[in-house]
Order: sequence, then C-alpha cells, then structure tokens
Amino acid sequence: MAKSIAFSAIAPPDYLEAFVAQEPASVHHVAAQRVLTDAAYRRFFHREAQRAAEIIVDNGVFELGHALPAADLIAAARMVDAREIILPDVMRDGLATIKASDQAAREILELSDEFRLCVVLHAADDHEWLHCYDYFASRDYVGAIALPASRRPAPDTQLCRTRWTATRYLEDHGMIDDRIIYRLLGLGRTGHLELVEQREHEWIASVDGAAPVILGAMGIEMLPDGPYEKPSTPRIENLGPIPEARFDLIRRNIAVVREAAGSSVGIPDAA
Repeated sequence: MAKSIAFSAIAPPDYLEAFVAQEPASVHHVAAQRVLTDAAYRRFFHREAQRAAEIIVDNGVFELGHALPAADLIAAARMVDAREIILPDVMRDGLATIKASDQAAREILELSDEFRLCVVLHAADDHEWLHCYDYFASRDYVGAIALPASRRPAPDTQLCRTRWTATRYLEDHGMIDDRIIYRLLGLGRTGHLELVEQREHEWIASVDGAAPVILGAMGIEMLPDGPYEKPSTPRIENLGPIPEARFDLIRRNIAVVREAAGSSVGIPDAA
C-alpha cells in the first residue's frame, strides 16, 4: 500500500487559513481566475509555494464554463509559483477532451514551456476511455494525467465510470508510465473510503476535494469507517458564510480524508 496520497482541501476564499493551509506544505489545487482577481487568494498560495507546496493551477472551465486563455493561465501560474497547469476537458467526451487539451497545450507551449501540463481523462464508453488514455500517454506534452471522480452509480466493471476499476486496470495491464504523474480529481460516490483502496497504487500522487468542507459546513460528519452518504450539496463557490461553530467539524472531516489517504499533513493551527 502506498505510504500516502496527498490531499488538497478546497474551500471558499475566505476560509483558506482555516481549512486549506497545510503543515507541512504539500499540494494545492488553485483556481486560475481567482489568482488573477483576488489579491488575498493570490498571496495565500504564493506563500504556500514559498513553503515548498506544489501548486497546480486549474483552467477555470468547471466554474466559468470555459477555460481561460493560455496567456492568462501562464500569468496566474507565475503569480503563485505553480509547477503545473490542468488543461481543459469535456465531461464524458474523450474526443472533445483530446481536441481541447491539444489546442490548449499548443497555445501554452507557444508562450512558455516552464510548466508541467496535466490532462483529464474523460470518455463516453470504455473503448473511448482506452483510446483517450493511450493517446495522452503517448503525447510528449503530457506530464500528468488526472482521473475524475466517479459520482454516479455505475457497474464496477466500467473503466469510464468507476475510478477504482480504472486504476486497477491500468496497474494490472502494465500501463503506468513512469514519466507521468497520476492524480485523482475530487472525491466520488464513496468519498474518502475510495482512498483506502487507491493507496494500493503507489503511483497515485494526489487527490483534491471540497466534500469535507461542504459537508462540515452543513453539519454532516464524515466517519472514518463510513458509511459515506452525501446528500445534494451546493457547489463550493455557492456555499456562503460558514458558522464558526462548524469549523471544528470541518477540520475533523479533512483529517478523516487525510487519514484515509495515509497523509500526516495537518492544518497549522489545528496540527
């Protein structure tokens, strides 16, 4: 079993010190559009980078509905000393994801080659998933591959819908490329419980997620051994003010996720 998978907690900008700060600094997923527009947000993650955190800049497509232009992504990455930029993807569409990633990579590399580029693996079915994986694994510009969370019920045999099946398939078939960093994006339908299984794969570097913050803000505790039941929740940017009375619960939820991931990272004022 892997020693640990690094976990990056996602929280609203007003709560970075309370929930996102790390001791020791490890990995952070950062929204490019917020880096460009929010000075406090930018200062926080620049400071974390100076403390040796690996900063990964997301392209904005999830929140904005479209990715930021290459020049803006590069500018944001430089502002927080990022090492990696996540390229745009299209949900459940491998061919459209390939097209979007190729174009974004080309535009970024025309301006700078200083950042690792991360693609996100999407597909409509397993045949497309395998094609998409093989395509990206053979591209020189790809330095990282991210596997998105499995959020909806699906057969355990489906590579394109069940992430723990996909990671097991990649390992069992000798498809892991040593030059590529592998990441998990978000917590899926089994939440933190999936991470215990994913730790069997020593090549998985990190996972991010807002679930422990959102659930804690709603007064829902994440139990170390489950069950994991997630009701309908708001998106993190729509969460609103979090009562201070819920802070300890949120920190406990984050600690539960990190325990499942085998991580000893803490929050500085709660370490």
